Amino acid sequence: MLTLLNLLSGVAMLIWGTHIVRTGVLRVYGADLRRILSHSISNRFLAFAAGVLVTGLVQSSNATALIVSSFGAQGLIALAPALSIMLGADVGTALMARILTFDLHWLSPLLIFFGVVFFLSRKQTRAGQIGRVAIGLGLIVLALQLIVSATTPMTEAAGVKVLFGSLTGDVMLDTLIGAMFAMVSYSSLAAVLLTATLASSGVISLKVALCLVIGANLGSGMLAMLTSAGQNAAGRRVVFGSLVFKLIGCLIVLPFVDYAPALVSWLSDAPAQAVVNFHVLYNLVRCVVFLAFTEPMARLCVRLLSERPEADGVMRPRHLDESALEMPSVALSNATRETLRMGDIVEQMLNGLLDVIRSNDVARARETRRLDDDVDHLYTAVKMYLTRVSRENLSEQDSRRWTDIISLTINLEHAGDIIERMVTEVEEKKISHKLSFSEAGLQEICDMHARLVTNLQLGLSVFLNTDLRSAQRLMAEKESFRDLERAYSYTHLNRLAGQSVQSIETSSLHLDIISDMKRLNSLFCSTAYPVLDDAGALRKSRMRDKPKDGKDARDAGELRDVKAPKAPRDSKASALSVLADVATAAANVRDDNESSHDGPEPAGHPHPVR
Repeated sequence: MLTLLNLLSGVAMLIWGTHIVRTGVLRVYGADLRRILSHSISNRFLAFAAGVLVTGLVQSSNATALIVSSFGAQGLIALAPALSIMLGADVGTALMARILTFDLHWLSPLLIFFGVVFFLSRKQTRAGQIGRVAIGLGLIVLALQLIVSATTPMTEAAGVKVLFGSLTGDVMLDTLIGAMFAMVSYSSLAAVLLTATLASSGVISLKVALCLVIGANLGSGMLAMLTSAGQNAAGRRVVFGSLVFKLIGCLIVLPFVDYAPALVSWLSDAPAQAVVNFHVLYNLVRCVVFLAFTEPMARLCVRLLSERPEADGVMRPRHLDESALEMPSVALSNATRETLRMGDIVEQMLNGLLDVIRSNDVARARETRRLDDDVDHLYTAVKMYLTRVSRENLSEQDSRRWTDIISLTINLEHAGDIIERMVTEVEEKKISHKLSFSEAGLQEICDMHARLVTNLQLGLSVFLNTDLRSAQRLMAEKESFRDLERAYSYTHLNRLAGQSVQSIETSSLHLDIISDMKRLNSLFCSTAYPVLDDAGALRKSRMRDKPKDGKDARDAGELRDVKAPKAPRDSKASALSVLADVATAAANVRDDNESSHDGPEPAGHPHPVR
């Protein structure tokens, strides 16, 4: 029983070691590796070499498959070069298996010791992550030694011989078992190393070991196909083509597997070395031959896997690459790109709102409201994506960026809800009653809308580039927009005093629209706060330390003390003028008290500018 536990712990340590190496390398060099892959598509041979290099570093062809399939899903790489990279990934895994089967028992304690020292002392730095990789390599070497020591007494047990004796003779069964183990262990490298160790201990015959190796290669392709099932057709074609290549290679070599032991024994007498040499030779020959058929395979994959139509018509995330979650900086970049897509949709909603106000188009109103579903869906997707990014491995700068992305997505989602409500109110209060704004009122709304769209674009630019000058300009635009809203409210009330029929009929809607536009502008301008805060350009509060002549001591309760001048009883126009004065006074009190809080507090840093 103890021997079996030692074997299982050795297998678990081997799988965990390969996982640590893969995640550590991706966290340190993930962005560089993705850059290598994206720049290697000029020809198939360069793409093949890039696949070998990247997979050799991450020690996982499945990790390479996730990266390449995500590139294909986003349209960043053509299918034929992507298949060339996948062929190189298979060779890279085989070469790493060959290196790890050398006698490296002396290296294991050194790697683990220095890895732990670097990882614990510099956990948040690149050196700490390199220490994590060293720990993983040390665990892999240590696990192989533990498996060898555990399998030695097992070879003498009669029950074990009967169990593994069931693997001999049936080529298809042995191949399927190898594929299943590769899928369960999430690593064909771990499956091949374990198979070589069992063969060297005499637990399984060389022929069984070779069938298990072939099955492990097939299992890695099946695993990549399962992990990419949620991607679009372009992403699934990459792993599907790779799986077809592996399946064809498996069908070609299995009929001749009876002759393979003699060939690999001629290359090496040691069973473990013979298994690994076969693994390298099999993948090298298969991948080099199939490298010439990437273009026909690409056409076949396009024909077999077509795009699946979206049943609900809701926009799907385009840049939230699952494989980048182990690379925090890359994951944040992906979330940033998806957030900018949300901004583009909000801009479409703003333009749709203006079209509805101008033309009373019910169909356009319906389409604009539907866009809010896209904003909500992308907001949820970005939020859930960022929650899966490890905050512990983020630098201070990346941690602030994480917060800024979350803040902007919240504000954009809120803006989408406001625009949807504005469109609904236009339908209910204007279109259904066949009303229209006055010419001056419509022009005011158009002016505010134009400035609102400009501020949205500037806000997204500040979010992307974190430019201080643009942030200062955005805050100036916020103050200017607030003054414009106040001025247009006053001119609207003047039109009411002039007995404008159109202004009277649409007064409530007009004031609601320009008020909501000010709230939207406040949400869009919130991207300036983090930039200004980092530059030290914000004060803690707008309140003065000491009131000046009692003017700054006003509060909302003082609105009750505002006294309107008496108007002649026979003058309706004078009464409306008094109403305008009272409203203006109320607006002044409100703006003095809420100058740093225009409507709902936007997510971010609501501090005034120095």
